[in-house]
Amino acid sequence: MDRPPGHASGLAARPAAQLAAMLGAFALGTLIAELAGAVDLGTALSFGVLAFAAVLLTFLARG
Repeated sequence: MDRPPGHASGLAARPAAQLAAMLGAFALGTLIAELAGAVDLGTALSFGVLAFAAVLLTFLARG
């Protein structure tokens, strides 16, 4: 379905939902790394940052 320029739909239209998704990805990425046996919290948080960035890039790519 074509959208008019500048018209966002779905999750892209709700910045609060996007932020929640990015923070959720950060938390989930960190938790998975911890459960997988990350050496320390800093290493686990690095995986959380990677998950956050992946979701952010997905939102940016969708426009």
